[in-house]
Amino acid sequence: MFDAFDPVLLARIQFAFTVAFHFIFPAFTIGLASFLAVCNGLWLYTGREVYQTLFQYWLKIFALSFAMGVVSGIVMSYQFGTNWSVFSDRVGPVLGPLMAYEVLSAFFLEAGFLGVMLFGLNRVGKKLHFFATLMVAIGTLGSAFWILSVNSWMQTPAGYSVAANGQFVPEDWWAIVFNPSFPYRLVHTVLAAYLTTAFIIGAVGAFHLLRDRRNAAARTMFSMALWMATVVAPIQIFAGDAHGLNTLEHQPMKVAAMEGHFETNRDGGMPLTLFGLPDMAEGRMRGAIEIPHAGSLILTHSLGGEVAGLDQFPREDWPNVGLVFFAFRIMVAIGFAMLGIGLWGLYRRWRGSIDEATWLQRAMVLMGPSGLVAVTCGWFTTEVGRQPYTVYNLLRTADSHSPIAASAVGTSLVAFILVYFALFGAGTYYILRSMRRAPNLLEPGPDPREPIRTAGITPGPAMDVQNGPVSGALS
Repeated sequence: MFDAFDPVLLARIQFAFTVAFHFIFPAFTIGLASFLAVCNGLWLYTGREVYQTLFQYWLKIFALSFAMGVVSGIVMSYQFGTNWSVFSDRVGPVLGPLMAYEVLSAFFLEAGFLGVMLFGLNRVGKKLHFFATLMVAIGTLGSAFWILSVNSWMQTPAGYSVAANGQFVPEDWWAIVFNPSFPYRLVHTVLAAYLTTAFIIGAVGAFHLLRDRRNAAARTMFSMALWMATVVAPIQIFAGDAHGLNTLEHQPMKVAAMEGHFETNRDGGMPLTLFGLPDMAEGRMRGAIEIPHAGSLILTHSLGGEVAGLDQFPREDWPNVGLVFFAFRIMVAIGFAMLGIGLWGLYRRWRGSIDEATWLQRAMVLMGPSGLVAVTCGWFTTEVGRQPYTVYNLLRTADSHSPIAASAVGTSLVAFILVYFALFGAGTYYILRSMRRAPNLLEPGPDPREPIRTAGITPGPAMDVQNGPVSGALS
């Protein structure tokens, strides 16, 4: 059935399918673990039961998301042995220890304290329980550290030598871990995870506020999410720009594909292509909508700066320009939409309250899954833009594949698709059903007929509105 297909292509599709499923769970749980730690800490500090409500509400969702992330991650590791054994043999001396560090330091930290975090509140005391929650959050960040170091080394390899048998041998572990693109990729990815979580939490809070504006927990999570969007979205844009400049320095062909820049601009500034249809066969952009010189200004900080186009590189080394071009634009568009939501929320606070901002709440509901879409598009931009290499400019993807028949890869691909949609579809359905359930109110909300007198952070544990407590330090 699959004998007519290229086994390398099928293996790439299989890995892309499984990692796309996997990546959305860490992108959510990294931020959610930190959010749970913040809620737990605020509950200890302020004594406000609304924070305990939020903690308990999101704890079950975190546990299920974490479990699905672990299961989907294990599947990917098996593929290194089945479909990419040559890659594993060549890069094993470098990447193997990094993966082991992730398990021994970060994953064991998460797993070790996860049980205490889930079931230990009434057994170990509030402070130790908060410590366990904090360790889980730190563990998720540690996992991101090591995994992104591995991925970044594949993008910008450093600190190695090549042995006679073709293996990459470590020479300088500091250079390997902190390779040229790693700091930029780490910051950009972690901020993306925080924004992803913020917009999911904000969407759930907005959904329940639209149904009941007296829901104190919904109001608090909506407000906290908007603060995160307001603060982090502009930082992410600057971090993304710095990451792009780093990519231009070390992977100029990827940037050329991201920008749809086929011909080097030797006679003037490079335009910024907002939209177009890349034509790889003819090496040009069809129907381009451009801003003159803006591309050079962004990438070189000069209106006339020269930027290498794809014509500077062998055609057989070009990545899939269309996929990289559109994935990058979707990611950037979502980033600016997140910035707009954050500024909109800030304006509504300045005007008095976000509780009655119905259109803002509806927009937040629509933007709920936007972070997941953005991180997936960012992953496609990064990984497809690296092709046709697994280790950039050193090891080609076609040379990394196992000597395995296309029928075996295709059969396992179909099995993965069926099992993943059944298993993770059921898990996702349960998560969405849990989000649809309104958080239990442990303290009353304000009278919706009365105006909220604060637009920002309340100065104390509670603020009276006609002798009624206002729930949430962020409202």
